[in-house]
Amino acid sequence: MTQLSTDTQEMLDSLQTAVAETLERKRRLGQYAVFWENGKPVFIGEDAPHNPDDTASDDQQQAKTRH
Repeated sequence: MTQLSTDTQEMLDSLQTAVAETLERKRRLGQYAVFWENGKPVFIGEDAPHNPDDTASDDQQQAKTRH
């Protein structure tokens, strides 16, 4: 495994902390999160859509109603 420079390790640690805090905040707010796994989105959380293909049409519909 490649040894990271001190600066690079600090940046990586900072990004990992930011992601962990964001995911925890979303969990506490009851919001779902989206991860990429094997080239496909995976929806995690109690309010996550059961059929991810449905979210595209929902997003498009919401965009239309905002204008």
